[in-house]
Amino acid sequence: MVKQWIIGDAKQELSATRRILERLPEEHMSWKPHEKSMTLGGLATHLINILNWQISILQYPEFDLAAVPLRREALQRPNDVLEEFDANVVKLEQLLAECDEAALGEEWTLRSSDRIILRQPRVTALRTFGISHMIHHRAQLGVYLRLLDIPVPGFYGPSADEAGS
Repeated sequence: MVKQWIIGDAKQELSATRRILERLPEEHMSWKPHEKSMTLGGLATHLINILNWQISILQYPEFDLAAVPLRREALQRPNDVLEEFDANVVKLEQLLAECDEAALGEEWTLRSSDRIILRQPRVTALRTFGISHMIHHRAQLGVYLRLLDIPVPGFYGPSADEAGS
């Protein structure tokens, strides 16, 4: 039952994330709304990184933030974002199909070198560190698009753009 729940949740949120990534404007990939904000391309790239983390949650018993670069070079072309996103969705869906309930219940650890940040069942990490984290940054991307006057797609019903408001 848990596996079906997480697969359904992941598929819905991955589909919604792809819909917003389809709206990325190439001419604004280096734009950011504030000096402390990521660029539009940087935020889209971060969404791909979060998808990579979801894959890692299913593949490995832990993820060490100290072992990866702090910042990845931001992708500058929307087609590159979609291509990498789509390839990683295929990987994640395959891993979800292959895992069983026992694997989802196994402990997973997020660390930074010797410091443990969190330790929880794999399914919980996938939901919080993976899917909820992706939803959070997808919402930020929606704000970016709104500020650029680009129609925002609806995720859980029609958006103001789709409803004609």
